[in-house]
Amino acid sequence: MTSAPSTATDAAAEAHRWRAFAVAVTVASITILDLTKVNVALPSIETALGAQSTELQLVVSGYVLTFGLTLVPMGRLGDQRSRRTLFLVGLALFTITSLICALATSSTMLLVGRLLQGVAAGVQMPQVLGLVQQLFTGAERGRAFGLFGAVIGLSTAFGPTLGGLLIAVGGEEDGWRLIFWLNIPLALAAMLLAIRLLPRGSPERDRAPLQLDPVGVLLFGITVLALLVPFLLTTGSPEDDPRRWWSLVVAVAFGTAFAVWERHYAASGRSPLIPFRLLRIRGFRNGTLLATAYFAALPAIFLLSTLFMQEGLGLAPVFAGMVSIGFALASAATSWYSGKLVNRYGRALVVVGLVVVAVSVLALALVARWVSAEATPFVMAGVMLVAGLGGGVVISPNQTITLADVPVHEGGLAGSMGQLGQRIGTAIGTAIALSLFYAAVFAEEGSQPDVVVYQHAYDRGLLAVGAFVLLALAAGLGDLRGRRATPAVAEDAR
Repeated sequence: MTSAPSTATDAAAEAHRWRAFAVAVTVASITILDLTKVNVALPSIETALGAQSTELQLVVSGYVLTFGLTLVPMGRLGDQRSRRTLFLVGLALFTITSLICALATSSTMLLVGRLLQGVAAGVQMPQVLGLVQQLFTGAERGRAFGLFGAVIGLSTAFGPTLGGLLIAVGGEEDGWRLIFWLNIPLALAAMLLAIRLLPRGSPERDRAPLQLDPVGVLLFGITVLALLVPFLLTTGSPEDDPRRWWSLVVAVAFGTAFAVWERHYAASGRSPLIPFRLLRIRGFRNGTLLATAYFAALPAIFLLSTLFMQEGLGLAPVFAGMVSIGFALASAATSWYSGKLVNRYGRALVVVGLVVVAVSVLALALVARWVSAEATPFVMAGVMLVAGLGGGVVISPNQTITLADVPVHEGGLAGSMGQLGQRIGTAIGTAIALSLFYAAVFAEEGSQPDVVVYQHAYDRGLLAVGAFVLLALAAGLGDLRGRRATPAVAEDAR
């Protein structure tokens, strides 16, 4: 007669877990939206604040930079302390920095707000991934990551549409401010729910000695900064300073020093910032590489398409953003469904999705070149829908496979390493695609009709996108081949 209460208790606990997950994934959605919804606002920000091209680039990429710099240290800290506390701290900071951006009276104030907003995102995102690892196991974890992937896919693809809609509502001059105002009530509501629903950390863990490896944090930060800076300062303009590429030499030097230090630190019996043993887990290693390459391509597709339709075809921001709605809806549906299939089909599912995305990138280039200007937005919307069907079976299954063999107590760190790869991929991919796009515009502007100039620019930008999708596909095929060549035994995380 005791089974009924036990069953009721289990059902209540499961419902509570999913409510906590809903709060966490909503905050992740708000964080990712700010990567894409600001893109369509750049012309309005330029008009309102008189921002220069480099400042506009940094409004987008500066957020990515500080996001990436903060991820791994905060992932490590969350694994050692209360993920709930860090989640709330990050959310509070995100609210304050959104207010700074909304009230910005100059491009400098907006840029400072965006840099700090990236820090806030870097504090809270690792806690989301760590909480998923903590709350769910087995098939439930696959479902959770399926829903997580659906939400991230929606946020990434729907961002330009939402940004364009807010600009239409608020007007060309100040509509961009609504993009940041919207964050504030959403973040405050999420904070109240998080206080109530997220699991508390154990007192024993909070009292344990903190191991953050300050030297490793410093070396790691300089490495990431030096790696990203030349890409963040690449606009495609002839005025770009070629000396920025020397920063990559600094990145290699400090990256080497970081690897040597981390091995020494681990050998002394302490916990390094990044335990390189995680990279010996095949699924984690290959999945992180795949996600890095894929996220180098995905945001660039939306940014290039929006620019082509706004500047080449003369579409208003709200209509240019609407072209990606099909991608958002299709990727959400397939992300959710593929979460149920990943345990059966594994990496093969991801490979199929990447093939669909690769074909769609080629189709976008053909549409821009051969379809009439009037029909192009509608045909592109159809291609985007097909791309979304493929994209949805890339993100969430890959996330599940990548973290499948990672110990739960290192879930936040492993998740933040994957997120770092995605942010680095986004920064590099967007910079390369945009530089190719604008280099073509600068070279041909005035010599041909605008629509032809932007067709050529779009083609060149999509070359970089296609290359990154093919790199992700190569990583997926390599992992699939390795799994078939070895017994299907779960790897441990030694």
